[in-house]
Amino acid sequence: MAEWVLGVIGGSGLYEIEGLQDPRWVKIDSPFGAPSDELLTGSLGPVKLVFLPRHGRGHRLPPSGLNFRANIDALKRAGCTDVISLSAVGSLREALEPGTFVVVDQFIDRTFAREKSFFGEGLVAHVSMAEPVCPRLSAFAADAGRAAGARIIEGGTYLCMEGPQFSTKAESALYRSWGCDVIGMTNMPEAKLAREAELPYASIAMVTDYDCWREDFEHVQVSHILEVLHGNADLARDLVRRMAQSLPARREPSPIDTCLDTALITAPQARDPMAARRLDAVAGRVLGNLAK
Repeated sequence: MAEWVLGVIGGSGLYEIEGLQDPRWVKIDSPFGAPSDELLTGSLGPVKLVFLPRHGRGHRLPPSGLNFRANIDALKRAGCTDVISLSAVGSLREALEPGTFVVVDQFIDRTFAREKSFFGEGLVAHVSMAEPVCPRLSAFAADAGRAAGARIIEGGTYLCMEGPQFSTKAESALYRSWGCDVIGMTNMPEAKLAREAELPYASIAMVTDYDCWREDFEHVQVSHILEVLHGNADLARDLVRRMAQSLPARREPSPIDTCLDTALITAPQARDPMAARRLDAVAGRVLGNLAK
């Protein structure tokens, strides 16, 4: 068993949590480039928190401009044991009205302009994404959200589009026909990279609008999204605070902690030492001296 170090990826302002002790912004360098921003470290009781503003403070970076690999690598280097993501989404279901928090359990990745893996030529790995989120972490987040007073729906499929434009009506109708529940632009390849880094990951999707499939609602606009997001900001911060304070005193191991044990396929003698050294944080546990 070990201590919790909870990584939180979300919008600017999410880190303004009441009671955060010893807050400090820390610059972490990554061999994969620059993360979105510095990381804010602090603690709530015995739990250390590490916050990453996904789009940078002031929302400087568009979805396709995010360096997802550097972000996850930086959280791993900061010692995170688990990661929760909070993000704005559009609803593809009548029952998922704006203001609802969906604890996502599946994804469909429709992005095409992003680096999606830490691994590649010289060091190949294939992690399982059949169950893309950590059920334990998701349950903790759902319980904390309910305690904060949020309307929580457990389970839902998140369609990740490339953006930055919103959907056409035809696309929105297509995604509904696929059985998707919410649509966003940021959780892929974030969730895939978290799995490659052996970080249990949970996604809290905050519904801000009905995308553009409903004829009786005005189509999604940034002004509408911001209005709902501001209304949800206090709930989101309270969710993180309550989750940190309600975690068990000691962290039990998760199968995700060791998922690379069965993912590396390149023979040890064929592994590229330079590629391995870039993976010193992400995969150093399994690469050993080759990653040093």
